Amino acid sequence: MRAITLLDVLILANAVWFGLAFLLFWLRRVVVANCLVPVPVRDTAVMGILAESGKFLGGFNGALSLLNVAILLQPALFPATVSQAALCAFFAVAQGRQFAGMVPIALQMRRGGGVWPVKWLLGVIFVTDFTLMMANSVAACLVAGLV
Repeated sequence: MRAITLLDVLILANAVWFGLAFLLFWLRRVVVANCLVPVPVRDTAVMGILAESGKFLGGFNGALSLLNVAILLQPALFPATVSQAALCAFFAVAQGRQFAGMVPIALQMRRGGGVWPVKWLLGVIFVTDFTLMMANSVAACLVAGLV
């Protein structure tokens, strides 16, 4: 049995985070829609459309979670340092895009506007995506020998 590395811990964190996103956006998509859609328009088609679109986002997150689980269970799938660095960079970009998409909304909310509130649940997603983006970016650089 091999020793557990910090990279393993990061890959596990990615697997858990993407897995939670799958559960939330796929299985609990109505909860997410309730967080995003204001009460006065929940009886319109917007609510149903947004809730069903959660399957799309959840599906991507589920696939990313499974990829991280596969990397943990079979590290030989990506043995080369360049492969590991590329995967960390890919995960950094995936989480970074989710974070970057929320930044304008959070800034608008601070000014009294915004499409939806970046509070509690969405705030946790916002902070965690940023944290994992940074951790994966640092890991990609360390694994690639850039630092």
